[in-house]
Amino acid sequence: MKRLLYLFTAGLLTACVDYSDATQEISARIQLAMPEEFTANDFEGHEIRLMQGGQVLTAITDAQGIATFRGIVPDVYDISCSWELTAEEYQQLTGDQQVVSGCTVSGSLNAHLIKEEQTITLTTNLSINRDIIIGKIYYAGSKDLNNRTYMAGKYVELYNQSDQEVDVSGLYIGMVEAESKQAYTLENLHEAYADSVVLLKQVFRIPAASGHKVAAGGTVLIVNSAVDHTTNNAMENNLTDADFEAKDESGRNQNNPATPALELGYSMYAAVSNMNLVQSGPCGVVIFRTDEDVTTWPKTYAFGKSSGSQWMLVPKRVIIDGVEVLSNKATGIDVKTKRLYDDIDAGYTYINAASGWNGEVVYRKTNKRAADGHAILTDTNNSSNDFQTSATIKPREYDE
Repeated sequence: MKRLLYLFTAGLLTACVDYSDATQEISARIQLAMPEEFTANDFEGHEIRLMQGGQVLTAITDAQGIATFRGIVPDVYDISCSWELTAEEYQQLTGDQQVVSGCTVSGSLNAHLIKEEQTITLTTNLSINRDIIIGKIYYAGSKDLNNRTYMAGKYVELYNQSDQEVDVSGLYIGMVEAESKQAYTLENLHEAYADSVVLLKQVFRIPAASGHKVAAGGTVLIVNSAVDHTTNNAMENNLTDADFEAKDESGRNQNNPATPALELGYSMYAAVSNMNLVQSGPCGVVIFRTDEDVTTWPKTYAFGKSSGSQWMLVPKRVIIDGVEVLSNKATGIDVKTKRLYDDIDAGYTYINAASGWNGEVVYRKTNKRAADGHAILTDTNNSSNDFQTSATIKPREYDE
């Protein structure tokens, strides 16, 4: 069983902490707190990694779930962990006899200051391994041949991790709230909704009337414009083989009548019917299933407001997968702007350009190969670990 705990220097914080006078080395102890679903403990034997400036230190948790790093420099760190459980291990540790293909235990503490001898508790969450996951998000846009901003080629790609065919008809795709001033912070959501909902600005659905089966290792390419965008810019892609298209009713984007329409269930923008993927971020995405009528789900104004834009309140319980995409500003990544709870995505991903327009896509790393050879993508429930960035990888590809 693979057990990994990562501790990364948070080099992308808005400002570095000056510890030029703090030369005294210290010890850091990481105490794992097991998921609330566990009825038995699984503390011992998890490999822990501490990474800083290319140096990698490792330690193994003891019977109490504590891993100790000695002689580290005081600084600000991101702390995360993940390991996989088989279906049998899941049943032994939880007492739950439901049939699962396996699951992942993960946890994360972002931008944690370690400045003195201390024990840091790392809470972990349990997530069932998913068949359909979000594999790729292209939101950066590019510049066309006349050096003008080009946004039409944006897309979201889903991936079938399993070894069986999966029917994705009826699956919902949600665009997470992305205001420059957050409508609700995680603290606001805790106060107002007890951590039970996620705010979405748009909700789309893969048509449920007819099935859409995806082979093991197959993809679902969902685009705003299913045309060949390479004629405008070599950094763009030929999306004529897209599975679904979020039709642009405004006529700003060229649509392909041969490509099936993605159903629009809700948009907080009256004049926007395609996927509103912000080229500089943030633009988190979630997928979920429900038999409920989502059009009846409540909407909310920004925290403390009684007018203005409204976001749909989506129950966290229905969400299958979510990817936190944050803005990479000139001052760095502001982790405080996370919209998704840690049990949906304990980390975050981003593109390298602060303003976008560089043709980069964020996509999942390949973890291993299934028996039939198809890729098993990295899914530790932490996008900081799972995703990487490329300006050359193409749709439906996961190896450069």
